Amino acid sequence: MHAITISEPGGPEALVWGEVSDPVPGEGEVLVDVVASAVNRADILQRQGFYNPPPGASPHPGLECSGRISALGPGVSGWAVGDEVCALLAGGGYAGKVAVPAGQLLPVPAGVSLVHAAALPEVACTVWSNVFQGAQLRPGETLLVHGGSSGIGTMAIQLAKAVGARVAVTAGTQEKLDRCAGLGADILVNYREQDFVAEVGKATDGAGADVILDNMGAKYLDRNIQTLALNGRLAIIGLQGGVKAELNIAALLAKRATISAASLRARPPAEKAAIVTAVREHVWPLVEGGRVQPVIDRELPMSDAPAAHRLVEESTHVGKVLLVTPGAA
Repeated sequence: MHAITISEPGGPEALVWGEVSDPVPGEGEVLVDVVASAVNRADILQRQGFYNPPPGASPHPGLECSGRISALGPGVSGWAVGDEVCALLAGGGYAGKVAVPAGQLLPVPAGVSLVHAAALPEVACTVWSNVFQGAQLRPGETLLVHGGSSGIGTMAIQLAKAVGARVAVTAGTQEKLDRCAGLGADILVNYREQDFVAEVGKATDGAGADVILDNMGAKYLDRNIQTLALNGRLAIIGLQGGVKAELNIAALLAKRATISAASLRARPPAEKAAIVTAVREHVWPLVEGGRVQPVIDRELPMSDAPAAHRLVEESTHVGKVLLVTPGAA
C-alpha cells in the first residue's frame, strides 16, 4: 500500500507518500481500506518529533479515518467485510489501509458522506470525553471554547448548543467568529483585540464560564481560572501556549474549581472503546438528525499531506482539513 512516512522529524516536507507493507489485523482488529483521514494538531507534533505513537501503534500519522472494512481479524463480531465505517486511531490514518481495534469503529452516520465521516471520530470523542463525561457540562451552563473555529471547536459549539448550554468562543479573526456564530456560538471574543476574561465576565454578568475547553495550556492557565465560575471546570486538551505555568491555588480554592488534563491517543483500547460507545449513543443521533455536522474546510489528496499541514499550521482554516486517498472514494 501507499502511506505517508516520516523518515526524520522536520517541516511539512518530511511527509513523504511512498510504498510500505500492508498492515495485518490482529486479535480483535479489522482492516480498513482508507478513503479519507483528517489533519490534527497531534499529527503536526508527530512530524516535528514531539509526539511519538504509543507502543504498538502504526508509525504513520493520522488519528482518524473513514473507509470500508476489507478483512476481519480473529475474534471480531458485529462487523462485516464491506461495512462503511469511520474510526478513532492511535495512528496510521494517512495510509491506504489501517488495522483498527473493533471497539474503535463507528458506522458512518446517515446523511454524512463516507469522505466527510473522516472528520468526526477524533473531534467527537475528544469533546464528548472532556466536556460531557469529564467536565459534565449541563443545560443552562456556559461553555468557553478556545479556538472555536478549529475542528474541536466547531464540534464543541454544536454539541453544547444541542444539549442546551450557552457557548462563548475565542478566535483570531472576525471571519472565524462569524463562522462560530453560524454554528450557534453566543459570545464571540477576538483574542487579538479583546480580553476574554473581561468579555466573558461582561456577557455572564460576572458569573463566568462553568466549563472551559482549553487548547493553549500554560499561556492561558491563570486567565482561565479568573474566567471560571464558582464550581467551574477547566478541561485542558492542548499545549499550544506552553507546558509550564504558575498555578494560583488560592484562586482555585476560592472558586471551588477543578482542573483536568487529558489526551486521547495513548489511552488503553478499553477506555477508547468506552468513549466510542458513548459517542455512538449520544452524538451519532444528533449528527443523523442534522443538529450536529462535520465542518470541512477543504479536501486534499493524501499525497498532498505537506500542503495540508502548512494550511493547519497557518491557522487560516475553519473546521477540518481532509486527506483523501487517491481513487478510494
